[in-house]
Order: sequence, then structure tokens, then C-alpha cells
Amino acid sequence: MTSILTSINSRAIPGSTMSPDASLDRALHAIADPTRRRILQALKEGAIAAHTAGKTGTGMCLCAGDIEERVQLSQPTISHHMAILTKAGLVEATKQGQWRWYRRKETAIRQMVKLLRGKL
Repeated sequence: MTSILTSINSRAIPGSTMSPDASLDRALHAIADPTRRRILQALKEGAIAAHTAGKTGTGMCLCAGDIEERVQLSQPTISHHMAILTKAGLVEATKQGQWRWYRRKETAIRQMVKLLRGKL
């Protein structure tokens, strides 16, 4: 089964003019919403639980249904928030069949924190 990664990294897009400041703005907008912070926390907890259980691959991801259960929101609402987190580059999505699996991009989150520290 082939998976398709749908992560967006503005610097990797040819012709993209998004500056580091614009990337930081987009990431800060994404995490400004408490629901999206809860989603990021749920993804982190899911990865920790999977790692503790010795799982790798998609076991380190959560599907939209898993996120829906953890944050108690409807599927369309989850999809909306996941699109914002994905466009901000903080989450990556892998499609397998009809399912979309989400994972935090820890390196992108660390880069955002580092850039923010440099700005403040």
C-alpha cells in the first residue's frame, strides 16, 4: 500500500516567497487556537503511547477518528483544524486508502520555537 505525504514546507515549494517571518506568523496563528493546541497535545500523547508500546510507522500517528475521540469535536471541525496545522507545517498527513494519518513534525515545532526565541 502506498502512502502519500501531504505536508507543506513553504521553503521547499519552488517560487515560494514565504519568508521565515511569514512562516512563523502562520505557525503562531495555527497554535493560537486552543483546539489546535489540544490536537497537537493529542498527537504527542499518541506518539508517546505508540513508542512505549514498541510500535513504529503508522502506530506513531493518529487518524482523524482518533483525534475526534480525544478532543471531542466533529469530523468536519477536526478536518478544518488539521488543514490549518498542516499548512503551517506543524503536522504531516499520510493517506492510506480512505484513511488519513496525522503526525506532529517535531523538527518544525522546534524550529518555530527557536525562531520565536530569536525574535523576542
